[in-house]
Amino acid sequence: MLGASGSGKSSVIRAGVLYQLKQGLTLQGSADWEIKIMVPGNQPMFTIAQQFLEPDLSRIQRSHQLETAESLLEKGSDGLKRLIETTDAPKVLLIIDQFEEIFAPDTDKAERERFIDCLLGAVEKCNGKLKVMIAMRADFFGKCVEETYSGLSQQIEENLVSVTPMKEKELLRAITKPAKLVNLPIEPLLIKEILKDIENSPGSLPLLQDALRELWKQRDHQGLTLANYTKLGRVAGSLNKRATDVYQSLTIAQQLTAKHIFLNLTQLGEGTEDTRRRFLKTDLVTENHDQASIDAMVQLLADEKLIVTDRTQQGDEVIDVAHEALIRHWELLQQWLDESRQQLQEQRKIESLAQEWRDRGYKNEYLLQGRRLKECRQKQQYLTLSTRASEFLEKSAKHQLMSRVQAVGLFFIIPLMGTYLGLREIQLNADTKLLENCPEKQEYCPGRREALQRLVKASKSLAYFDLDNANLYKANLTNANLYKANLEDANLYKANLYKANLNNALLNNANLRYANLNNALLNNANLRYANLDNANLRYAKVTNANLRYAKVTNANLTNANLHIANLTNANLEDANLEDANLTYAKLRYANLYNANLEDANLYNANITPRQIKSTCNWDQAFYNDYWDKEKREWIIDHEANKAYIEGLKQDKASDPKTPPDCSKWE
Repeated sequence: MLGASGSGKSSVIRAGVLYQLKQGLTLQGSADWEIKIMVPGNQPMFTIAQQFLEPDLSRIQRSHQLETAESLLEKGSDGLKRLIETTDAPKVLLIIDQFEEIFAPDTDKAERERFIDCLLGAVEKCNGKLKVMIAMRADFFGKCVEETYSGLSQQIEENLVSVTPMKEKELLRAITKPAKLVNLPIEPLLIKEILKDIENSPGSLPLLQDALRELWKQRDHQGLTLANYTKLGRVAGSLNKRATDVYQSLTIAQQLTAKHIFLNLTQLGEGTEDTRRRFLKTDLVTENHDQASIDAMVQLLADEKLIVTDRTQQGDEVIDVAHEALIRHWELLQQWLDESRQQLQEQRKIESLAQEWRDRGYKNEYLLQGRRLKECRQKQQYLTLSTRASEFLEKSAKHQLMSRVQAVGLFFIIPLMGTYLGLREIQLNADTKLLENCPEKQEYCPGRREALQRLVKASKSLAYFDLDNANLYKANLTNANLYKANLEDANLYKANLYKANLNNALLNNANLRYANLNNALLNNANLRYANLDNANLRYAKVTNANLRYAKVTNANLTNANLHIANLTNANLEDANLEDANLTYAKLRYANLYNANLEDANLYNANITPRQIKSTCNWDQAFYNDYWDKEKREWIIDHEANKAYIEGLKQDKASDPKTPPDCSKWE
């Protein structure tokens, strides 16, 4: 089932399909079916395993059943077939809502492929006993055809049901029919005004839902009235409250990303009102807002029905606000616009020039030069520009420099460069050129390590650099900006990466043994199969990083932030995880033998009792938290934590065969 965000897919499933099936009238015998409904999240195989747990289990029993289900699912479709066969129901219907979540940036590609293969394979092997229904945003269908995915795209095309936007008559029925069932009067003029307010809104159903819910709360003996609707502020007032509630529930970093998105979705009026502005998602990526954080926030805001997503005819993903009222009546957005209107206007001018350069085929004659370039470069220091606009200015500066050098002639090149850039700049330019010219994947490239160190010392950015297989043994890269750099297979043995920015970097198979990553940023980095033996990761931020199969033995991870990190199959033997944040971390099959968990936070981590009890000081870790909205921080639930630890102590079945030697942590 495909449809735009806010088109009513979930409602069709939950209020339509499920209701009909449970009645058993449309499909004979469907009242006896076993129906499981799930949202995949970023660990779809784990989520599907949870669907086969018996209700009302203790936490320990739940862990054992989950471990059994996961073990079966490791066998793929054969394992899922076994789980389906355990039920006495004639058929099992597995409904996967928000299927697009499996394409989220933090979902491991291998797990995504296993999940799809497992589903489609089991459907074929279960001889009709298993039925699968998926609901997905239409703009994600392109993701299904990027890979073979066991023939997923073909299955969708052959069994497609499209959920199209509701027409006025259908919206009218959606408003009036439920009211008639409970004898609730609705003023005819109210219906007319609501339909007018949501007209031509791509996400009209969530807006209608909001308005009707608030009207229901305010109903009186006259039923639903236009007077109460007006008092609530109509659709706009309801939307203002919901948008503010969603924004206030976010972390500070998420709030900054959300603000960035909404500002870019606003077309600044010149003597007129501000209006909505459809925007390419790729153009939202900036130095401060990487692709992963943009993807995650777009997903969140679309789920909350504040924005809608779509694709252009060329296949580019675009986003838009769910309703123009959000631009005009959300008080917080109005405040942001008032504070930054001038900067936004300057930013848009540069973005427009970059767009023209792109539309004209990236021709040099559309690059900037002279005074205009100088002014834009100055503004770049305080404006938040897209990566494409930043690239446009960088290309303009390089083109201008080369034009001037060529104009002066070879005889004057050296003195001109000395005057214009200084000898230091000449050296740094040569260093950059050396790095760019190093043969791809070559381990030894003369002068590369020294060039890197000079560039880092001069605070030059190394973002996006290709250093695949580079030998950077003992390199001093303190404070280096290696954002999205390719360091796959690189030798960083004993390298000093103190406070380095390695966000979104590729570090697959990298040798980081004894490396100093103290205070480093490794958010969203790919460290799959990396060797971090004895590395210092104290206070490092490793949120959402992929450390699958990584070797992290004897590493110091004191106070490290590993929130949502993927540590599946990682070797963390003897690692110091004191005070580490492992909330929501994926630790399936990770080796934690002899690791120190003193004061570590493992709330909602994917970890078994057997893994926990193979560590040291596990009884001093935290497993139960709750979010304090007023303080905006996680608070330890000490009573629940104590009860869980006692349960683990009594669960002898989860005791390790070889008890850990914790003498080194005493």
